[in-house]
Amino acid sequence: MAFISPWHLSGDRRHAPTVHPNLSACAEPSSAMGNCQPGADPFFSIDKNSSTLTLGDDFGSEWNESYEPFDYSDSNLEAAAPCHSCSLLDDSSLPFFIVASIVGILASGLVLFALLRPLFHWNLCPGRPILVQLAVGSGLFSVVVPILAPGLGGSQNSALCYLGHWVWYGSAFAQALLIGCRAGLGPRLSTCQVPRLTVGLTVGLWTVAALLVLPITLASDISPGICTLKSNKGLGTLQYIHAATCFAIFSLLPLGLVVAKGLKMALGKGPGPWVDILWVWFIFWCPHGVMLVIDSLVRSSVLVLSTCGSQQVLDLLLHGAEALAILHCVATPLLLAFFCYQTTHRSLPPGPLPARWPHPDIPEIKS
Repeated sequence: MAFISPWHLSGDRRHAPTVHPNLSACAEPSSAMGNCQPGADPFFSIDKNSSTLTLGDDFGSEWNESYEPFDYSDSNLEAAAPCHSCSLLDDSSLPFFIVASIVGILASGLVLFALLRPLFHWNLCPGRPILVQLAVGSGLFSVVVPILAPGLGGSQNSALCYLGHWVWYGSAFAQALLIGCRAGLGPRLSTCQVPRLTVGLTVGLWTVAALLVLPITLASDISPGICTLKSNKGLGTLQYIHAATCFAIFSLLPLGLVVAKGLKMALGKGPGPWVDILWVWFIFWCPHGVMLVIDSLVRSSVLVLSTCGSQQVLDLLLHGAEALAILHCVATPLLLAFFCYQTTHRSLPPGPLPARWPHPDIPEIKS
């Protein structure tokens, strides 16, 4: 999205401090931020040839009847000023996007090559098709990072904006669902045991991920060179659906896996979900899902932020969660490499492997 939080660019949050109605009657602010200049009033008249200010006859009575006493102190005037937050992911963060993309592409490519070729015997890892898809999803995410990075020409094209959002979240949803299904099915995902199940999961999970990303794709648009969400109020429902989807997949799914594991162990009904190092993946996306839900609650006035400082903190947390989510494209290949290295060294016998393994179904012929 040029990942400058589209949630705070797509519309005004409803958590501005309460301002006295007399202050809200001011005209457009001047070039100085927070200043509010009074507009023309029929009760005032100024002689162009002099500096004398003349008040209308009814000014005193109208003032006493229409306006309540209000203390125009510095604190009240400061509260009326607009609240501005510093963006962590603006044009100055372009090197972060570029480095994350390059490292993610290279790391994903190396891991994918090692999984497909018998380089480090990673092709013997259980559930290898799922691991390959995780590497592919991480690589796809890394490819679209420059497209949505702020300050690049890709954010000027609507088609690239739609494609970027679709691949960005589609690959993330697919990876989360793959890790969840792999944890639930465990060793049964070996291609030697249930190849049809693996193929069905592959098609089904990627299809579901592609459908879940439609709300954010339809709500995307180009806004002053930034790929963000449309400010049309009619599309607010799509944004809320997307926030709920992210919260369910990135936050509730790992929480459900942990609860299921704990219940299985407490009740003694089996090992429960398969726990391994790949669960660390959710650490990079779980804060993003939580922050999108909190921001949606603020926008719908369910949660009210009464101070400018709380708004700025929310914006910083949103940007921090987005940056952490971007880093997953670098961490995922490392997690896959560590998992495969640990698995192969634990399962393979010590010593060098023979050049050719005898087929288990064909007995060896002795001379």
